[in-house]
Amino acid sequence: MLVYKKKMVYYIILAIFFVSLDRLFKILALNYYENIKIELISDYFGFTLAKNYYIAFSLPLSGPILTAFIGVVILILLYFCVILIKKEEYTQASCLAFVILGATSNIIDRIKYGFVIDYLDLKYFTVFNIADSMIVVGVVLLVFNLTKLNK
Repeated sequence: MLVYKKKMVYYIILAIFFVSLDRLFKILALNYYENIKIELISDYFGFTLAKNYYIAFSLPLSGPILTAFIGVVILILLYFCVILIKKEEYTQASCLAFVILGATSNIIDRIKYGFVIDYLDLKYFTVFNIADSMIVVGVVLLVFNLTKLNK
């Protein structure tokens, strides 16, 4: 079990690093790169500010009710993460921690600015941020882990 605890600590530190990087990029985008696009890979991938007032993929849901709902979901996920840790299911808890920390970074934006700061512009797809990626990766790894356990 000690090995799994060490892995969990490693993953939590990694998640905190990504959230910190996300917060830094959000500050840069909001304060210095409004109406400016930096091309990172030709015009296919770049860095630019996009204010996302809605939920994932700009689905038309917004406002204080959405923010409150997301806050409740984060608290519920945190509760399940604690249960997973008590059950010593550290891999699943680590995956859930990625989702929780990514969602927390985005809800900070919603509370502070009224929108989520997105900055990674993928041509023909969407503009997103590292926190969004953390949520997706955390969910995918959690599903993968759960399906692997059920075999």
